[in-house]
Amino acid sequence: MSSSKVIVITGASSGIGAELARQLAAQGHRLALAARREKELAEVAAQCGPEALAVVTDVRRRGDVEHLRDRTLDQLGPVDVWINNAGRGIGRRVLDLTDEDVDEMVAVNLKSALYGMQAIVPHFMERDAGHLINVSSFLGRVPLATVRSVYSASKAALNSLTANLRMDLKQEYPRIHVSLVMPGIVATDFASNALGGTPAASPPPGALKPQSAGDVAAAIAALIENPAPEIYTNPALAGIARRYYEDVGAFEAGFGQAPPRSD
Repeated sequence: MSSSKVIVITGASSGIGAELARQLAAQGHRLALAARREKELAEVAAQCGPEALAVVTDVRRRGDVEHLRDRTLDQLGPVDVWINNAGRGIGRRVLDLTDEDVDEMVAVNLKSALYGMQAIVPHFMERDAGHLINVSSFLGRVPLATVRSVYSASKAALNSLTANLRMDLKQEYPRIHVSLVMPGIVATDFASNALGGTPAASPPPGALKPQSAGDVAAAIAALIENPAPEIYTNPALAGIARRYYEDVGAFEAGFGQAPPRSD
C-alpha cells in the first residue's frame, strides 16, 4: 500500500460508508467521517482508532460540508481523498412523486455531492493533487427499477456532473483524479431507509445478485490505490449497461413489466 492518506467519507455512519471507513483505517489511513447520526457515527469512528475524526454533518447544507472540510484541514492536515458517499433511496414510481420527494432526492444525492466537489476541489487545485470519488449507482446508468424513479434520475445527474468536472480538470490538473463508483444491489439497510419504503420484489437474477457492503468498500479502497474514471463494483454490470445502450427497447422488453429491485 502507498503511504497513509487523509480521507474524508460522507455517509459514514452505516452501510458502505461505515465498512469503507473500517477497511481504510485498517490500512493505516487517517479518516474524517461525516454523517447526521451522531451516536452511530461516533461508534464507527471508535472502531477506526483514536485518530479518526467524527464530524456530524448534514450534507444537504453547504455550510455543513464546508465545516467538514475545515475541521479536517485543521485537525488532520491536507486532504488526499474526498468520498461523496451519502445518499438515500425512494420507493415511489414516477406518477406518484411529490415535490417534496424530488427535492429530497436532489438534495441528498446530487446537491450534497456538488457541495463536496465545490468545497474540496479548490484545495486539490492549490496542491495540484487529490482524488475525488462520487458514489453513484448502477441505476444512474441503467434505470431498470421503476420504483426508484427520481433516485435513478438524481444519480444520472451525478454521473454527468462527475464526468464534466473530470473533463474540466484534465488538461490543467492531470494529477487530480475524479472517479465515479456505481454499485448495483448492495446488502445494506438502504432499502428499508428509502422514502416510502420498498415494495417486495422477485429475487434478482444472476449478475444482479447483491454484493456485501464489504465487497463494495473493497472496490473503492482499490480505486484509491489505482484511480480510474469510473468503476462498476460488480464487474458483470458493465455488460448489462452495454446491452442497455445498444437497444433500449429490447432491453426493457427483456425485463418485463416488473424489473428487479436495485439499490
